[in-house]
Amino acid sequence: MGFLAGRHVLVAGAGVTGRSAAEALLAAGASVVVTDGSAERLAALEPLLPGVELTPGLVTPPPGVDLVVISPGWRPDGPLPTAAAAAGVEVIGEVELAWRMGLELADAPVWLAVTGTNGKTTTVGMLASILTAAGIDAVACGNVGLPVVDALLAGHRVLAVELSSFQLHWSPSVRPAAGVLLNLAEDHLDWHGSFEAYAAAKAGVLAGDVAVAGVDDPYVAGLLGASPSPVHVGVTLGAPEEGQLGVVDGRLVDRAFGPDEVLADVADVRPAGRPGLADALAAAALARAHGVPAEAVRRGLRDFRPGAHRAEFVAEVDGVVYVNDSKATNPHAAEASLRSHERVVWVAGGLLKGASVDDLVRTEAHRLRGAVLIGADREVIAAALAEHAPTVPVAVLADATMGDVVRAARAMAEPGDAVVLAPAAASMDMFSDYAHRGTAFAEAVQDLAQTRSPGSAS
Repeated sequence: MGFLAGRHVLVAGAGVTGRSAAEALLAAGASVVVTDGSAERLAALEPLLPGVELTPGLVTPPPGVDLVVISPGWRPDGPLPTAAAAAGVEVIGEVELAWRMGLELADAPVWLAVTGTNGKTTTVGMLASILTAAGIDAVACGNVGLPVVDALLAGHRVLAVELSSFQLHWSPSVRPAAGVLLNLAEDHLDWHGSFEAYAAAKAGVLAGDVAVAGVDDPYVAGLLGASPSPVHVGVTLGAPEEGQLGVVDGRLVDRAFGPDEVLADVADVRPAGRPGLADALAAAALARAHGVPAEAVRRGLRDFRPGAHRAEFVAEVDGVVYVNDSKATNPHAAEASLRSHERVVWVAGGLLKGASVDDLVRTEAHRLRGAVLIGADREVIAAALAEHAPTVPVAVLADATMGDVVRAARAMAEPGDAVVLAPAAASMDMFSDYAHRGTAFAEAVQDLAQTRSPGSAS
């Protein structure tokens, strides 16, 4: 990579993306310094990155550094990026680094990018499945787990890239062949500072050759209309107009890349329900933008299996269904989760990250049988329930285990109800991540099922 040879680069962050960025920079001939707030994380890199200088806790770029590659969680108003900007040193993310490296390849891969408040990982998984069904060498990467720079250097022909708002903020020149903005709702306002700044970051995915967006949301439709992309494609859960993909008589139909071409049946889509269907249409739109035939779309959607902790059925106990949707880490995702059930005991709480739950509670109050609240912002959710759903029983649990939570929910539920873990909040106040939270819930439900099984002592 000629543009990196001889550069003096600071990599901020010693996590997965930081390590991958440092390795790529070294291989391209750059001299590299890695910093992190954790000396322990840095020490773990020492045997893996010979030739890299490891310096904990830097808040300004060292003398001679002419580029900073920053991990996505680092806030733009933090000391290091602020000092770099003041010194005239460019700050980019690992995704931007991968994009610039790709521009120097004689046969660069195609980028098909996905962002949105909810549904990113499911959509990227569906897209990768469709591309594979079409016989294309493709891989899901980015926020889904595999660093984009690793996917690039592995030589894959098409990159199905999941992009968070953080990654997009630090990736100013990324222009995917096709990109989709699935939806928008309040999230990460503590990081971006405002909803408008968050939306502007997300809208960066619409700057490539083909811009795709969920047009059932007027705000998102407006961002699509303002996109500089030469081709605009809408995705709707209704009947599609010309230039859109949508649903007609139980079938996914393309009116953007084909003449009313049927792509799949609604029954082919998992997870079932409106959110899964919207994700499938978005994945199909990106695949069709790349020239994938309808039959491959159908096969790819049939082959796809959703990841864990996403509207995942756990068990049915005494006529009550228990559902693990721990990945519903913001109010918008929780609202979609609750709408999949007629009567719900809602398990919620955690870190709201500045988001409001008032609209969610107001809209879904009619289906709530009860609510069990945990985590740092449990009282905020309790206040919203008191105002907008005052007749709904609420259990606010401090220092509770998931066993306590499931028992409290069981006490509120009646046969035919669903107990749904849809926290509307991040997990890091009580758990290592959403998967840890979802696993704890599922294990507690299984313990309950065991005590209620025939022949048990209870």
